[in-house]
Amino acid sequence: MTYGEFTRAMHEGMEHMMRDMHHAGASGRPDVDFLAMMIPHHEGAVEMARLVLVHGRDPLVRRLAEDIIAGQSSEIAAMSARLVRLKAGQDSEPDAFPALGSTRGP
Repeated sequence: MTYGEFTRAMHEGMEHMMRDMHHAGASGRPDVDFLAMMIPHHEGAVEMARLVLVHGRDPLVRRLAEDIIAGQSSEIAAMSARLVRLKAGQDSEPDAFPALGSTRGP
């Protein structure tokens, strides 16, 4: 892949992310709307990091990309699970989120 192809792939990924963020719509429930928009935002970051792993050469940037993929993938899973609960009206564990091993605690 040439640099031009890399740039196109990055822009396509960002456009996809923005479409998905806007597609989430507005439910009138800030918590639901936040999660519905943040999930594609994080997915966009994962895709960008994946592209730099494929095409980048700098070891520190590649390490950062690996960390982004690991951290954001964990956050996507946590946000997705919480979004399902909130959409279903289930809030049996209000203190359980975020249950992330990286950004907010054990």
